[in-house]
Amino acid sequence: MANFLYRLGRGAFRRRGRVLLVWLGMLVVVAAGAALASGPSDEEFSMPGIESQKAFDLMEERFPGTAADGATARVVFVAPNGQQVNVGDLRKAVEDAVGSMGFGPQVAGVADPFESQAVSRDGSTAYATVTYKVESDDVTDASRAAVNKAAERARAAGLTVETGGSAMDSGGGPGGTAELIGLSAAAVVLLFTFGSLAAAGLPLLTAIVGVAVSLFSIVLLAGPLGLSADTLTLGMMLGLAVGIDYALFVVSRYREERGRGRAAQEAAGVAVGTAGSAVVFAGVTVVIALAGLSVVGIPTLTKMGMAAAGAVTIAVLVALTVVPALLGYWPDAVLARKVRKARTLDRDRVLLPIGGAPSAGGRGNLGTLWARFVLRRPMAVLILGVVALVALAVPVVSLQLGMPGDEAKSTATTERRAYDALAEGFGPGFNGPLTIVVDARGSADPKAAVRTVHDRIGDTAGIVSVSQARFNQAGDTAVFRATPSTSPTDEKTKDLVETIRRDRSAVEKQASATFEVTGTTALNIDIAAKVQSALVPYLAVVGGLAVVLLLLVFRSVLVPVKAALGFVLSVLAALGVLVLVFQEGHAADLFGVEQTGPIMSLMPIFMMGIVFGLAMDYEVFLVSRMREAYTHGESADQAIVSGFRHSARVVTAAALIMIAVFSGFIGEQGGLIKMLGFGLAAAVLFDAFVVRMAIVPAVLALLGDRAWWLPSRLGRVLPRVDVEGQALDHARPAGPGRDPDGPVEARV
Repeated sequence: MANFLYRLGRGAFRRRGRVLLVWLGMLVVVAAGAALASGPSDEEFSMPGIESQKAFDLMEERFPGTAADGATARVVFVAPNGQQVNVGDLRKAVEDAVGSMGFGPQVAGVADPFESQAVSRDGSTAYATVTYKVESDDVTDASRAAVNKAAERARAAGLTVETGGSAMDSGGGPGGTAELIGLSAAAVVLLFTFGSLAAAGLPLLTAIVGVAVSLFSIVLLAGPLGLSADTLTLGMMLGLAVGIDYALFVVSRYREERGRGRAAQEAAGVAVGTAGSAVVFAGVTVVIALAGLSVVGIPTLTKMGMAAAGAVTIAVLVALTVVPALLGYWPDAVLARKVRKARTLDRDRVLLPIGGAPSAGGRGNLGTLWARFVLRRPMAVLILGVVALVALAVPVVSLQLGMPGDEAKSTATTERRAYDALAEGFGPGFNGPLTIVVDARGSADPKAAVRTVHDRIGDTAGIVSVSQARFNQAGDTAVFRATPSTSPTDEKTKDLVETIRRDRSAVEKQASATFEVTGTTALNIDIAAKVQSALVPYLAVVGGLAVVLLLLVFRSVLVPVKAALGFVLSVLAALGVLVLVFQEGHAADLFGVEQTGPIMSLMPIFMMGIVFGLAMDYEVFLVSRMREAYTHGESADQAIVSGFRHSARVVTAAALIMIAVFSGFIGEQGGLIKMLGFGLAAAVLFDAFVVRMAIVPAVLALLGDRAWWLPSRLGRVLPRVDVEGQALDHARPAGPGRDPDGPVEARV
């Protein structure tokens, strides 16, 4: 692979115009397609095989056209303190607003709160439900404006009016603020790392190219594949992070090879053959982990994982082709100023690698100093790092999974205020009623059977009210709502659903009919349970995959095991911090979390998949340089120092860039993206700086030569994966005048 990538890098450098033209053409094609596409959708989560989904499917079959009706808007009216919405002028203001909304565009109908009994017992609160002829994605701004205009007139009469519902969510993709924050922070880190505007700008430019191709492709496929807006944001988040990092590794190795005296084209080839090999391996691990999300069985999760994997694949291809192509146009611009000056003043000098290759007695750079510090105190560093991560991971034992709704939004939003008003007026369970679907087909008296189920559910402790049953046209299936006394995300609501299902056999025997529990609340509970049950198996699969892949790369038994255990520690620590902030509320204000609650069901699985790939990035880039030094004759301890001397600064910069990019998304309004940005930033922080920079060298120092042990029989079976580019040492040795297609850069 190293030889192939070496030729690819040289070819891209030499035929730079063609390479850039191909990518430009690809960008134009997908951009044109995206402009004509329908864009991302607001797809609901679904999971085949769970009860709530099965019940929803039954509703679609027995109540055709009603289980998945068009969009709805809910307008909540709250009277001033001590007054009632159903009396006098306030009632007239509500009726006028309801009448006005009925004439809005795309409106199918409006439920008058006074006719539909949608008024609280104390008369303080009422709500009107507006149904539309179209789905939420197709609701126009004019339709939303009509609702808002009617609400404003009701406010003028003294009412407090808030709006919510799927029709009032304008959707939209990423706002751009998060990306600007991440790019700005990345630019500062790159400039500090490289000391060159060109070197700092090149990874940013290539990352933007890759992200643009990825996002336009996702938008193009969003309609046919049913991709959501969160998929678009996830693709942008990962595309930016890995795109900058992968280009950073290639540019850094190019600068190092130029410092060794290689010609520009030769240095580009070696950089792609060595750092590019690690980029390919790291990218493949991320892609495998993301594609592996399909085994969980949630279609939405599968689509998001595959789209993100596509963005990572594009980032790898850009790093391998566009980066060397741009280096062909500006071969010296990416070098540090002092290096360019040294080349101008003394062209007969062979320069040392960037970062310095100090003499045996020299102090070296910060990476060297840190490695030597760890070598002197490996046990202390190991114990401190492990204890710290384990302590942060402890809150995982109280992890609660769910799907927060409007209650998790900012109080500055009208959706959140509408949620709170309904909870106060009608009880906390009003926002998450359970839907009971009764299948009385085959029953001698369907109405009596439904009545029995209805009464037994209504008598269940924790249910405050049940609605009248609504039958289908055939009269053999009925649906009614049961309102819990607790909120949708309360653990007591989860216990209530489990109680109803546990007592089901006795109720069904009495009624001679079957029933199932569904609705948004039950669906979220079922998804959370399914995801939670998949966490340990998925973690085992991903960890096992890490061992196998690293066994191929490093040809060592203990290094892969150490890497997999470190990955598990960093993921659990990040999940623990996520629980502390988003579930328990510690330092919640600092991160803009206004309402604590369960962790979104998809978060742990997403974090495991993504962090697995990112952890392997740092493992490969750092440890591969150690193995390279070890195989060239250095002692085990000195190989650790050499690896840190060459890679610590670049890995540190890469980690800081990823943390900056992910942290930028903490300010997003979407709950999943907000949590994902925070969780990934924390995971990268722990994995890069605690696991890879501290625990890894400490373990290697304690193991010594045993770290690189591989049974001879296993060594004969395993294929050789040349991530370090050892084959290039034999194919094209370093030194002046080795590049037939480029100028001689240095002479001895």
